Amino acid sequence: MILEAIVSTLNEDGSVNIAPMGPDVSSDCAQFDLKPFKTSTTYSNLRREDCGVLHVCDDVLLFARAAVGRLDVSSVETKPAKLINGQVIVDSCRWYEFTVNFVDESSQRAVFKCQTVNSGREREFWGFNRGKHAVLEAAILATRVEFLPAKEINQQYIRLDSIVQKTGGTSELEAFEILRAFVESSLTV
Repeated sequence: MILEAIVSTLNEDGSVNIAPMGPDVSSDCAQFDLKPFKTSTTYSNLRREDCGVLHVCDDVLLFARAAVGRLDVSSVETKPAKLINGQVIVDSCRWYEFTVNFVDESSQRAVFKCQTVNSGREREFWGFNRGKHAVLEAAILATRVEFLPAKEINQQYIRLDSIVQKTGGTSELEAFEILRAFVESSLTV
């Protein structure tokens, strides 16, 4: 199953990198596959460190900002992981410290086979409404502006905007506007 999650890794200078990812996870998250593009910071950090933290999170504003590079990482509270060299996002619901057991680099996206070595809960999962789901879909589309047709993205954004307007709260509305601005500026370049 694909889980929309947030992955934190450490940059070479020790600062935290936060990126949304859709790993293929086992039902208990004991094992999962991360598939970052080889040009991404997450890829570089995993190749260097072979570890990170996978977060289950219901904060769509964090997803949106991280997806389009509009996240001030210093505004995200973290704490040191216990068994790996990494950072746990304090406002996540659940987290999974992991190590990389195997890397397949034979295609455009590398596949990192990961094993959970420690896990914990920070708070209960509040849940998703249709507006939160629509923001997640919009964030995924925003990360694909370089290779999906503009017409397809624009059509999807019209549909998703209606859902966010009807069912979203202030965080969902703000997140969607961040994504819309990014997509509009990216597609007009």
